[in-house]
Amino acid sequence: MSDKVQVSRADGVLRLVLDRPDKKNALDREMYRAMIGALEAARSDMDVRVVVFTSAAADFTAGNDLADFRDFLENPQDFPALAFVRALASFEKPMVAAVTGDAVGVGTTMLFHCDLVYASPDARLRMPFIDLGLVPEAAASLLVPRRVGMARASQFLLLGEAFTGEEAFRLGVVNSLAPPEAVDATAMEAARRLARKPAEALLAARRLMRGDPAEILARIEEEAALFARALSSPQARERLAAFFSRPK
Repeated sequence: MSDKVQVSRADGVLRLVLDRPDKKNALDREMYRAMIGALEAARSDMDVRVVVFTSAAADFTAGNDLADFRDFLENPQDFPALAFVRALASFEKPMVAAVTGDAVGVGTTMLFHCDLVYASPDARLRMPFIDLGLVPEAAASLLVPRRVGMARASQFLLLGEAFTGEEAFRLGVVNSLAPPEAVDATAMEAARRLARKPAEALLAARRLMRGDPAEILARIEEEAALFARALSSPQARERLAAFFSRPK
């Protein structure tokens, strides 16, 4: 596990708290591995009924730590970020997210794999993959148009426009809104309600609602191949170099 991801269990809920405030909870290899390990353990743990993703800081997550992109090409299939989105797509138990502040990149795309999402009205969601010369990940190219329609998906994925928690609620990405200080408690209450449901019926209903995950997993692999190719392109290298040369 990692000090940057606080893990706790109570009342049937596995709680994963992103805790790297100095980096706006940007996800590095250590954090991905901690969350992957927690999800793997939760699969067979009958006491875990629901998983909650939340944060200890003002921001949900600034997305993938861009420093890790430098290592991606060495072995993309073992890259923890890819393993994490695979784990999300194949996880069979309900997942809940509590979002405040910034949710960038995977911080937004992972929400489309969650069953319930709660956010503050002023939360800022953004998927700036193309701005970095990259392509969407976590099956966002499939799930975002399916959820919000092609017109809005083009705004968010092609133009890279940000959208607020309030707009995400109107679009059906977020279940309900709460003040920033109440988002976590709102998500936890929903998770506890889920955990009290008959487990077998809950899992069966979720499985029926979601259908075969093969399509989503296949899109993740297709995106990953294009992501690796894009990351080695001159455009992506130039934009990442510009990012790292910015004054801190």
